[in-house]
Amino acid sequence: MPIEIVFETHSISEDNERDTATGWLPGRLSERGRQLAAELGERRRNDGLVAVFTSDSTRAAETASVAFPAGEIDILHDWRLRECDYGHDNGMPASQLHANRTRYIDQPYPGGESWRQAVDRVGRFLSDLPLRWSDSRILVIGHVSTKWGLDHFIDGKSVAELEAADFGWREGWEYRLI
Repeated sequence: MPIEIVFETHSISEDNERDTATGWLPGRLSERGRQLAAELGERRRNDGLVAVFTSDSTRAAETASVAFPAGEIDILHDWRLRECDYGHDNGMPASQLHANRTRYIDQPYPGGESWRQAVDRVGRFLSDLPLRWSDSRILVIGHVSTKWGLDHFIDGKSVAELEAADFGWREGWEYRLI
């Protein structure tokens, strides 16, 4: 039975506003990010969702808790939905980090992981979903690597293709995991 997956990025963080590549650092939502998280909740509240999965990073978990206050819906945190681990480069200016991103598709960042490793983590999350969530509609709140994992494992796009494309942020993407 298929699983309908709605993907949303975490809301705007203080680091996003400072052009900081947070990676595996926790990060916190900015005031604007908290407003956007509340809007996400309004947008998705009556969307037929049975659960919300988030990365365990502070910014993603905070997005979910603002969007869906305690008790509204189950919120489950999963480390496999984290952003790519930039290793020693976590916390550096995002514009500098992403200027060399192609180099780290298969080669891990020093002290971290490669984009392919991050995407593969998301694949392991997806492979576990049918154990409990078949024939359900769920929300996943994550990061660039989370979306790339969905695009790779569900839509068949290569990691190199995803790296080369513009992320093109919007209010949600929908996937069907069969």
